Parts: sequence; C-alpha cells; structure tokens
Amino acid sequence: MDCNTIRRKFLEFFESKGHKIVPSAPLVLKNDPTLLFTNSGMVQFKDNFLGHSKPIYNRVADTQKCLRVSGKHNDLEDVGLDTYHHTMFEMLGNWSFGDYFKKEAIAWAWELLTEVYQLPKDRLYVTVFGGDKNDHLPTDADAESLWKQHIATDRILYGSKKDNFWEMGEQGPCGPCSEIHIDLRPEAEVKNQPGKELVNNDHPQVVEIWNLVFMEFNRKADGSLEKLPAQHVDTGMGFERLCMAIQQKTSNYDTDVFRPLIDFISLHADLYRYGTDAKKDIAVRVMADHIRAVAFAIADGQLPSNTGAGYVIRRILRRAVRYGFSYLHFKEPFMHRLVPLLALQLKDVFPELHQQEEYVARVVHEEEISFLRTLEKGLRLIENYDKTISGVQAFELYDTFGFPFDLTSLIAREKNGTVDEKGFHEEMAKQKSRSKADAVKETGDWILTGEDKKTEFIGYDHLESEIKIVKYRKIKHKNKELFQLVFDKTPFYAESGGQVGDTGVIESVNEKINITDTKKENELIVHFTEKLPESLSSVFIARVDQPKRELTKNNHSATHLLHAALRQVLGKHVEQKGSLVNEKNLRFDFSHFAALTPEEIARVERIVNQKIRENILLTEQRHVPIEQAKAMGAMALFGEKYGEFVRMITFDPKFSVELCGGTHVAATGHIGLFKMISESSVAAGVRRIEAVTAEGAQEFVNESLALLTEVKSLLKNPKDTAASLQNMIEEKQTLEKKLDTLYQQQSNVLKDSLALKAVKKKDYTLILDKVTVPNAEALKNIAYALRNQFDDLLLVLAADVEGKPQVAVMIGEKLAATNQFHAGNLVKELAKEIDGGGGGQPFFATAGGKNLSGLDAVLTKAALLISQ
Repeated sequence: MDCNTIRRKFLEFFESKGHKIVPSAPLVLKNDPTLLFTNSGMVQFKDNFLGHSKPIYNRVADTQKCLRVSGKHNDLEDVGLDTYHHTMFEMLGNWSFGDYFKKEAIAWAWELLTEVYQLPKDRLYVTVFGGDKNDHLPTDADAESLWKQHIATDRILYGSKKDNFWEMGEQGPCGPCSEIHIDLRPEAEVKNQPGKELVNNDHPQVVEIWNLVFMEFNRKADGSLEKLPAQHVDTGMGFERLCMAIQQKTSNYDTDVFRPLIDFISLHADLYRYGTDAKKDIAVRVMADHIRAVAFAIADGQLPSNTGAGYVIRRILRRAVRYGFSYLHFKEPFMHRLVPLLALQLKDVFPELHQQEEYVARVVHEEEISFLRTLEKGLRLIENYDKTISGVQAFELYDTFGFPFDLTSLIAREKNGTVDEKGFHEEMAKQKSRSKADAVKETGDWILTGEDKKTEFIGYDHLESEIKIVKYRKIKHKNKELFQLVFDKTPFYAESGGQVGDTGVIESVNEKINITDTKKENELIVHFTEKLPESLSSVFIARVDQPKRELTKNNHSATHLLHAALRQVLGKHVEQKGSLVNEKNLRFDFSHFAALTPEEIARVERIVNQKIRENILLTEQRHVPIEQAKAMGAMALFGEKYGEFVRMITFDPKFSVELCGGTHVAATGHIGLFKMISESSVAAGVRRIEAVTAEGAQEFVNESLALLTEVKSLLKNPKDTAASLQNMIEEKQTLEKKLDTLYQQQSNVLKDSLALKAVKKKDYTLILDKVTVPNAEALKNIAYALRNQFDDLLLVLAADVEGKPQVAVMIGEKLAATNQFHAGNLVKELAKEIDGGGGGQPFFATAGGKNLSGLDAVLTKAALLISQ
C-alpha cells in the first residue's frame, strides 16, 4: 500500500464516521504567542479546546504539517542520525469537540489499524494512564475496560504521567491519553524478548504510531486541575511511522515518503548508493528530511532570517548544506534541486508548494549560495582549532561565517570535541545579539466577571460602543505588571494581517482606563491596560483612538493599491510576503528577485496615486464563502489560514480584490498622497517597500525639498547639482587613494624598523614593541609581512590605533608547528592590561581595549609570559 493510499484511506475512514475533512493549517503561526510553528495536529483547534471559539463541526479529521525544531519539542539533533526522527512530519488526526469520547475513539482506532490497514493484532500494544498521586488522579479504568474489548489484557500497559497524560502547556486543557505501539522486529527477536518490555524505551522498531488524547481537565496557573465543561478527543498518528509499519520497513526513510528524495540525492552523489556507507547515509537522510521543512516553511510565508522562526529555518537549511558539502561532496548549491520533486510528490495533498515551486526553489538556492561562500573557510578554521572550541571561536564562526551554534557543536562532536557554550552566549551578550529574548512572561488564570462567550468585533462599523468586561487576567512582562481584558463586544481592532492593534479608552461614570494595545491570542481578542478597573461589573463606553485609526486605514488601503500596482508593473509572480501597517507608515514585503529600477518605482507610484485621485469607492463583502471569493478573483495569501467564510475588500474589481480582515478607507481619495521612501532586499527573493501616505507623504516631500535646497546652498547653487556632487565625490576618492598610498609607505617603513629590532632567541625570533598605526588593517598587514620574513617569528605589538589600544600576537609558520606558543591564549592574558578582550587563531590573534595607558604593561607582561 503506497503512502498516498494510506493517507487517503485514513481520511475516507473518518469521513465515513461523520467527520469533516479540513485542510492543514500553515506550518508557521501568526496569532499564537506561545509557538513559532505548528508542532501538532491540534494547534489549529486550540481555540475550540480553550473555549475561545465555537467549533463549526463537532467531528473533524485532517493531515497536518508539523515542525518540531524549537522549544519543548526539538528533534533537530536526532534527525538523520537515527531512522525515525524528523523535522517536518505529517500528523493524521481525528477530533471530537464535546461529541464522542473514549468508547468511539478506541473502537475506531482499532478498526482502522486492524481491519482497514490490516496490521497484525499480535504485534500491537496499548498504554493507558496509570494515575498520579500528586494530581490525585486514579488509573484510567474506563480506557482500560474499553481496550479489553479489543486486545488481550497482557498487551495493555500502564503509563506514567510523563507518557500518558497529555498537556497543551503549563496551563490549559489536558487529559489522560492512550498510545498504540507496534512491534516491527523480526520474529526471532520477538520470541527472544517480548515487545511489551520495549514499549516507550526508544527502540527503533518498537514505536508509538497513534496517541488518543482524552481532554477532560483544565490545568490552572497554580497547577491544580479542574474539569472541563465538555469532554473532547484529540488524536495524532505519525504518518511516516504508519507508512513504515504498513509497508513493513525498518525505517521511515525506507518508505515511499522519502525514497524518491533519497534516490535523487544518491543519484547525484558521486559513486555512492544509499545503504552502503553509514556516514553518507546520515547525510542523505538529513538532506531528504530538511528540504521538506525548509520548503514548506517558505511556502507558508516564513523566509530564512537571523531572528525567530526565520533563524530556525536558516539553521535547518545550513545543517543540510553542510552535510551535503562534507560527506557527499556537493560543493555547488544542490538542495534547491529537490524542491520540484517534493512539490510534485505532495501536489495533491499540500498544493501550496507546487503553486510556488519556482519561488521556493530560488529562495533556497540564494540561501545555499550565501552559506557556501563561507562554509569551506569556516570548516578550515575548525580544523585548526583545539578539541575544545572556545566561546570566542564559536562566536566568530556564527558572526563571520554564518555557522549556527548547533552546527558548530555537531561538527565538534564528530571530531570527539566540545564547544564552550557558556562562553559563546557570553560573546553573544557582549554584541547585544540581533534577537534579544523577551523577559520571562508570567500569566495568571482568566477570572470570569460575566458570561464567557466569544467577543463580537464591531469595529468595522463603530469606533465607540457600550461594552462589558467578560473576563480578565494579570500578566507580568519584562518585570512590568499588566492586565488583559476581554469584552462581550469591542470596536478595537486586534493586531492581525500586518495591521497594528487599536488603542483608546474605556470609560464608566467613575473612571477612565487607557487601552494601550489590542492583540489576538489565537481567536481571543485581548485588550491591554496598565490598570485594572475598580468596578469590573460596570458598563463601560469603549472608544477607539479615531485619528490613529484613520491614518492606519490610509496606510492599509494603500498597501492593497501598491500590491496591485506591483503586479501590474512587475508581473503576476509578485505575491505579498509580509506587511506592517500603522498610523505612521506602511511596509510591504513581496516576492521579486531584483531591485526595482527608478523607472519601475516611478511607474508604481504613478499608478497608486492615479487610483487615489480616481477616488474609487470601497466595496466590502462579509461572510463570503471562500470558494466563491476565489472564483470572484480574490487574492488569497499563502501561509494564511482562512475560514469557510471570508471578507473581501475591493477597490475596482479589475484592479484590486483581496481577502482581508483589516480596516480600510471608504474611498481611495481619503489616502491623499502615496510616496515610496525606500526599496530594499529583505531576504533571497523578497523585496521590501516602505512608504508614507496623506500628511506623512506631504511631510516627506516637504523635508526632501528643504534638504535639496540646503544642499544647493552648500554647493553655492550650481546649475547642475548632481554633477557638482559627482565632482566632489571623485575628488574625495582621489585624495583617499593618495592617503592609502601614504599609509602603506609608512607601514613599510615601520615593518622594516621592527625587523631590525628582531632578537634571535634559541627557538624563535622575538619582536616586542609599542607602535602607532593609522588603522587596524595596517597593524594586521605589518604582522603578516613580518611572518613572511621570519618563519620562527614570535611578535607582540602594543598599538595605538587612532587613540585606542590594540594588541596583536603573530607566530611564524615554523614556530606555530611546535605548539610552543598559542596566539589566542597569549592575547587573552595581554588584553587584561588594556581593559579589553579578544581572540583569534592559534598563530594570529588580536585584542582591543579601553585603557591606552596600559600598552607599556602589555609589553612587560608579554616578556614575562614568554620567558616562563
């Protein structure tokens, strides 16, 4: 049975049991502050379990793309090394929201596995929750009794809270679960040792294939449990493991889920067949696995970057590129060539990759090119390092050569070495790393003050409304106490789709409370305030900050006009890849592989402003069936999760028709003026435009004209301002070249002077001196020039570089081979005398500091260290 049939039979089975088959949610999450990626099948149904929204269907089934490479669920380091861990995997699942419970879930699971898939009953085991004293929970006797109707008692095993009590997080819905395991070992091994002894013991052939979760409790902030109002079922079955079991393979990678990718990689790896070389096999598995995670994350809108989810994707790709480079000799970009094959393979299941195949492949290709430029140099550096890679060295690999820390750590382990992780993080802190982690966020329980129901959003039609507080909770974020309020209805727009959340006030007879932000947590609209109302039961008037909303509307509508204009000027390949809309400006990211020319920018601006002057009326349509909206030409964005009914925003059916939940102007004339202020690259294949509208655009134009007037004045009002500036730049460049020549001559004189001061010792030629140089590059060039002159050189220079102290230690090639001295270790000690720090390679290292008066002490200490 091939993998496509296995998947189809699962969905058909549950459809026959009254389940609605729904599409997979995107891998990348937009409105969930607790997760970077969808890591299980239930994520898209969290609001149903939390009670934030009422499910449309009581029974649902799907196959969900999942990614487990960060946070609590992080399988990255195991992927490829074993035969069953993955980054991206499919989770087959069925759900009941207050409908059926344990009886049906257990019976249907057994029926599907043993009758539809015909898995051998004598190879299956099930586990049930064995109870927990701390939570005062007994054994799940109901599940045990139900399983006894299908399977022998000796195949029913008790599991601990760790294995058989599923929790969404530290707080939230949870409950006992029942796992189904299968023993895939050869018959001889089964006779020698019963499978029950290997369940949940990480045996690669005795594996869990399905987990049935029975949600009946809610975990509160204080750790206690309370019963949920309704009982739910949440099941998850690993598709790849299921295929392994049905296809009677010993590895997920041997199934037809992975073999097309593995065979393609092996075909292009010189003189190699998968299964004949253990190290190369690992590399092939890593590449076949990782391209799935990377390609679908990009297709769902997450580009590789240096922060957050984007950095996770970059780490995964670079791990795969390095394995291919080191073990399969892929010295040129190769991963992007797997994208068309993967897109074709999953075309009918996850069509979003097939629809963006060229775009995704080009992004991967650009990322590969970028990393391959520095990969070989970085690997050569590691070859020269000691077995213990210092924090400074690991940071240099990260910062200069693009090596994620876990990649450096992996390479070190392969060489039986280690990495100073603490030292690495200290270096990151010194640099004030690009992505600062948020302070720990403490979240209390929701406290009800009224009927707990879904908030009605009325902000499209009203900026002011009478409201009641339904519930609230206290949070502590970055050591600041805040409160989150939920209303029965609200005019406040919650941050979504790139548009910032509304601010404003809620006001009763006795008090006024400022609303500082409005956000969505999944589908729950949460209002932030620094003060809790004294009377929570009062009726309040909620009032949105109207001027801010109006300016934000201008910018949001302008992004729609911009999107349409870009597609008109550049082509239909242009797709929105991100946006930020607030009251000050707009930012729009889109797919395109070249910088816009001045002519293209002018054309786009001209079209947008023309549409503004036409004063096109907004056509807003709510609750439109999704398929009808698409048939009407509405543009759906990849990576967005749309419901069955959507909202359409149209500015001329022949120009701009989009699905959008944001707020917009009643007519384009309200925007006034549109002006682009920058166009740049964000990532491979993605450009970014920043622009202003209305008063902001007018201010930008006025400031630009004022600046131009000032420049003309400084240049004595030349007839041709541009030509005058060009002449000035050329004169400056000529002077800089002359200065560089002078610096070089001075460096040569200084180098010769230092060479004359060289002192021949028994094992080396020593140069210790204090120097003044124009820049750090000159110091480095002098050191290398002296190394070329003396192969047994031991050089320590204490330098004044533009009024700042620097130390350089250089060791000649012959002397370095003896390992008598280590430049990096020496410079660390010497740097203390100038209140600084530094590092480098064993033969050359530098340090900078703050204390210029310490240079003499550097030379004194160097002489002492060398003589020891």
